[in-house]
Amino acid sequence: MGCIENLKYEMILPLGASFRECREYVEQNFTEVWYVDPGYKLFDEYIIGLPPIAIGIDGAKLVFPYTKPCHGTYLLGIEDADEADRVRKTSREKK
Repeated sequence: MGCIENLKYEMILPLGASFRECREYVEQNFTEVWYVDPGYKLFDEYIIGLPPIAIGIDGAKLVFPYTKPCHGTYLLGIEDADEADRVRKTSREKK
């Protein structure tokens, strides 16, 4: 898939959001929440952050924190049914 910046994405929380703010937003706004550890590959990019990293899914839309080194973290939304299905199969669901 390549660089996340080359994908069509929606910025949900602006650059400079904390990992905690991103996790809380996902937990409060999505009924389908999955957790991954730092180093999980999403859209062929390794996701970094403080565990657990929450990924919200609504249909085919994934919402997750993305950290751009030297710039900061922001919360993105990207539509991709195949990637959403892969996350469902390879992550742990919220208890």
